[in-house]
Amino acid sequence: MDRSGLNKVNNYMQVMRGWAARCAPWVGFCALLVTAQGVRAGDYDGSPQVAEFVGEMTRDYGFAGEQLMGVFREVQRKQSIIDAISRPAERVKPWKEYRPMFITDARIARGVDFWRQHEATLARAEQEYGVPAQVIVAIIGVETFFGRNTGNYRVIDALSTLGFDYPPRAEFFRKELREFLLLAREEQVDPLTLKGSYAGAMGLPQFMPSSFRAYAVDFDGDGHINIWNNPDDAIGSVASYFKRHGWVAGQAVVSRAQVRGERVDEGLSPGIEAVKTVAELRALGWSSHDALRDDLPVTAFRLEGDNGPEYWLGLKNFYAITRYNRSVMYAMAVHQLSDQLVQARGAR
Repeated sequence: MDRSGLNKVNNYMQVMRGWAARCAPWVGFCALLVTAQGVRAGDYDGSPQVAEFVGEMTRDYGFAGEQLMGVFREVQRKQSIIDAISRPAERVKPWKEYRPMFITDARIARGVDFWRQHEATLARAEQEYGVPAQVIVAIIGVETFFGRNTGNYRVIDALSTLGFDYPPRAEFFRKELREFLLLAREEQVDPLTLKGSYAGAMGLPQFMPSSFRAYAVDFDGDGHINIWNNPDDAIGSVASYFKRHGWVAGQAVVSRAQVRGERVDEGLSPGIEAVKTVAELRALGWSSHDALRDDLPVTAFRLEGDNGPEYWLGLKNFYAITRYNRSVMYAMAVHQLSDQLVQARGAR
């Protein structure tokens, strides 16, 4: 290279160093300005909704408007996301069909391997948060099959599509989009690179951005929270989530119930919440072999099992699991998978 060419390179590098210094607090977002230069107009380029949103992020959270617009020039509207979230709800499967979807030999075997590979981290999470290792493993197993199915959509595409083009839940997803941009800035990562589900759930434990910012933890102490491909942070974050949602160390999750009489159905809980006490249920024909306090509120539910109806009492830790997904069958799948993991690990 001749001296003239070398001078040009040196001048360019000097300009870039000055630009980088000015952008130091915004490393991830300033880098995006380079990638945004010269690209075709994105699906949200010129959108009044996006302009209003960027204005709010600039005013309320200190984002640089032009830099954030540079990000949205790259965002793509995905019709497949609209189709997925608009799809009519499938028929609710009975427990005897739902359970085999999650409690399989393959999932149990992979769970035992995951537990063995991360035994020290799981033990530390259990000690610090009081959440059993098998419950943490079961959550990651049910959510993503231990990282196999974490989602292939860019999170920002999913949240933008639903926040700007899905009116029924636009407010919710715009809030999650705001939380996502804040977490990307806090973690100094490029928001255009992070992947998740069509609804924007992220990483091994499938946290929404608001849950990430509220409950995710840097469990390996490297200065960043990475639930996408750092199992330590995913494990600690699941434990943190349950602790913050009322998990009580050492207590049971459910109690199998026996029923008799004509008033049994009056005891069934209308939703997830515990609305009747053990004593109130006893008066309606419910009983349990476990020693439960008469004044203990429980969630009473029935599942259609392979051998007929099953009656259960959900305790406080059962309710904590439903904070992850508001479904009785989801909570039971997590609980029973955790039991299967313990048995399989002991057998090995």
